[in-house]
Amino acid sequence: MKAIVKKSLVVDGKLTVLQEIQAGIVACTQCPRLRAYGENLGVVKRRAYIDQTYWAKPVPGFGDPKARILIIGLAPGAHGANRTGRPFTGDGAGNFMYPVLHEMGLANHGNAVSRDDGLKLRHAWICSVVRCAPPGDKPTPQEIRNCSRHLTAELGELKRVKVVVALGKIAFDGYLAHLLAAGVIERRSLYKFGHGAEYRLPNGLVLLAAYHPSLRNTNTGRLDKVMFARIFVRARELAGLD
Repeated sequence: MKAIVKKSLVVDGKLTVLQEIQAGIVACTQCPRLRAYGENLGVVKRRAYIDQTYWAKPVPGFGDPKARILIIGLAPGAHGANRTGRPFTGDGAGNFMYPVLHEMGLANHGNAVSRDDGLKLRHAWICSVVRCAPPGDKPTPQEIRNCSRHLTAELGELKRVKVVVALGKIAFDGYLAHLLAAGVIERRSLYKFGHGAEYRLPNGLVLLAAYHPSLRNTNTGRLDKVMFARIFVRARELAGLD
């Protein structure tokens, strides 16, 4: 597999570094189990989307290249991002999250249904620790490690990020693994996941933890809109947006 290109192309009509990274993510075939699963979903389909063409490829990050807030999730939803090709788009988690981001001034609207819906983020970038939909929402540790290079590459180009919001424990742990590999932290045991947990990191960034806006959390009341909104009120404050 080809390595992600890092040379910056700034000539008109050429890709930026971040766009090249995104293209490398889409072309990735490093995890055969995940690729086979995602592609099969695009063939079998869910009845509600039977007439749609599934993206069925790895899903790159999305948002404002000048983002001050980075939002990290677990992985594309089987019939959400794996279908639409954009994080948290076309599923229940996105239907819960994007209206909150809109109210917080981080999105121009809150209706995320497709890559062509006109949705744009302000001061925020959204990605995930795993870029392919995993069976049962459970990627293997090796698959998470395989995908870590994509997160590292994206973070290397998001130079204005001040706050990282990790949605769920797997995303939280995945980001800590990135920090450990980068030499930013010495051990992960000092950082415990919990909704609202906040850590100022040695590199000056702040890590915020939140429950994932999955239907199993929002439908059961484990996570509600007020709880979720408070995370982003705090993120805006820490990012200097208020």
